[in-house]
Amino acid sequence: MNKTSLSWLIGVTIIAKFVSLLGKKLSGMPMVNELFEWVTLSFGVSALSSFLIVSWFARTKKQGQKRDDTSAVQASHLNPTARLGGLALFIALIVAAALSHSTDNWIAFVLLLVSAIPVFVIGLAEDLGYLASPRKRLLAATVSGAMFIALMGQWVLHTGIPGLDVALHWSPFAVAFSLFLAVGISHSFNLIDGLNGFAGFTALAAALALATIAHQSELTEHRDILLTIAAAVTGFLIFNFPFGKIFLGDAGAYVIGHLLFWMSVSILWNAPDISPFAMLLIFFWPIADTLLAITRRLSLGKPIVQPDKLHFHQLVMRGVEIVFLGRQRRRIANPLAALFTLPFVFAPMITAVMFALDPGAAAMAYGLFAVVFIATYKTGMWIAPKLRRSACPKKYATANGARRTAHGRRMKL
Repeated sequence: MNKTSLSWLIGVTIIAKFVSLLGKKLSGMPMVNELFEWVTLSFGVSALSSFLIVSWFARTKKQGQKRDDTSAVQASHLNPTARLGGLALFIALIVAAALSHSTDNWIAFVLLLVSAIPVFVIGLAEDLGYLASPRKRLLAATVSGAMFIALMGQWVLHTGIPGLDVALHWSPFAVAFSLFLAVGISHSFNLIDGLNGFAGFTALAAALALATIAHQSELTEHRDILLTIAAAVTGFLIFNFPFGKIFLGDAGAYVIGHLLFWMSVSILWNAPDISPFAMLLIFFWPIADTLLAITRRLSLGKPIVQPDKLHFHQLVMRGVEIVFLGRQRRRIANPLAALFTLPFVFAPMITAVMFALDPGAAAMAYGLFAVVFIATYKTGMWIAPKLRRSACPKKYATANGARRTAHGRRMKL
């Protein structure tokens, strides 16, 4: 075991000890203690599983892996990295559910996890190198969504959009529309899993925002499940940020997207006074980034599933490299770019909590954030080439000179 792994293990042990001591302090409070049991189990098992996966990967990566993500077009890291964060998260949630079977919301938690099995299995196969095509992953997300609807009997009932809400009165359309949203949001979390901590902190903030709204609506079962999910993500983040020793991978991203989306649907089902636009605000960044990617690829005549390196967070990372650090310091530029981008992710979520019961304000806020997102991205695309030229003036001067020389020769001929 190297020094870095040992220091991480010591850190996790200290955190676990602190959590244990805090648990003893809260032992006299039955409701808090019960919730604390869920959260502690979820966090501890996730952190321990992540540590074991990182240690295993460090020993086996030299023996050759079935996939090498560093050569991918959209890669934001330089060294091979374990993509099995989803496995750590799912194990943690299963253990938390299995050891908390005496609680009232145990059945709902178990059914939620059962519904996630198809998308988890297909995502894990992709992460292990048994490549699953995007179509198979989207189909698995559809099957998982259909399982949730079958098991829980819940789907999107209203959106706050008059014409669409009339159509949603017809259950088959409402179910199909719910599955469409579920697949899109599950896939969107996979698209933002590019920087150290970026997808993890986005998922953590979304879970906490949903838990806050559930608590305000006195949906304690939903709150407890969401806090358990947040704890599992936190345990994973210990090894994901800032140095990216493990990523969510397809299994983690799709499962997190699935769990959070259907929990939001269940909240709307049980508390119809909550604005659907508030829920959309919580998922604003993944949705906006996905829609922008689809529009960008269609405008360039490329398949919408073809990866590229023009996502918002990738532009921020390249800006950090060009302006501050340089390409050779990507290990620092990667998490730094995540820190620069996350405030834009958190702002809509905070707004969602503030306007959860105000449909008009939530809708206006969503439109405002959409305008800011597009304007910021377009500005970044306009500035990026200028920064590149100013950072490497000799390179561009030489290239321009060569083009002028070649043009002159053609003119003489």
